[in-house]
Amino acid sequence: MYTRSEPAEREPDTSARPPLVRELLLVAGLFLVYKLGRQAANGHVEEAFHNAGHVWSFERALGLPGEGAVQGVLLHSHTLVQAANTYYATVHFPATLAFLVWLYWRRPRHYVWSRRVLAALTGAALALHLIFPLAPPRMLHAAGLVDTGQVYGPTVYGDTPATDSMANQFAAMPSLHVGWALAVAVGLIVATRSRWRLLWLLHPLLTLLVVVGTANHYWLDAIVVVALLAVAYAALGLPRTPVRVHQPWAGVPAQNYASPAYARSGAQR
Repeated sequence: MYTRSEPAEREPDTSARPPLVRELLLVAGLFLVYKLGRQAANGHVEEAFHNAGHVWSFERALGLPGEGAVQGVLLHSHTLVQAANTYYATVHFPATLAFLVWLYWRRPRHYVWSRRVLAALTGAALALHLIFPLAPPRMLHAAGLVDTGQVYGPTVYGDTPATDSMANQFAAMPSLHVGWALAVAVGLIVATRSRWRLLWLLHPLLTLLVVVGTANHYWLDAIVVVALLAVAYAALGLPRTPVRVHQPWAGVPAQNYASPAYARSGAQR
């Protein structure tokens, strides 16, 4: 009796793997555009604080829980709040890069799809940063939150946001931390077959709690980036994977039942 079994690991489709040098240049170029785009959105301090007040009021009108509820949990432990700051500062880029590298070598077709999704999401986010500069809740006095990075460390931002040359601190909307983390989780869920693959969703969930708890983002920043990601998935669709037909008698040569020879042998039986 034939029992169907799923292979534990698929062999990579090397024909779908794009040239490595081209991809390195492309990813480096996208990263450069990302950094330059965030810098171009810098300097709109008054508008960013004005928008922050509107976002805070809109969240309360919607009945969303205060960001301080998450931060209150972190502040109960010095170790926990420092771990959250470290996660915010160190996981974002390395996790996304590791995800793309793994896909490139093991799931080339999924790599191309995920790279396109990330590029589309990042481009849309940069456009929104330019259109809608937003001060994060750690800067908004009405929020009453602690800037955990500055108080407990480590932090990736300078002490004076208006003159920070390393990062645009007024680009809170949308949260690319949450967007990239969710894109990584979805990409791994689609590209793998493990029965535990849904656990990858813990990465964006933890990222959401971290960015809100450290007062770097509003809930609305995460809601908007999820909507943008949904549009990207709808526009790009799912990656096309070659269909492999299982042949239970792979070692037995197929007979041509329509051939005259077979017809004569059947007539003699």
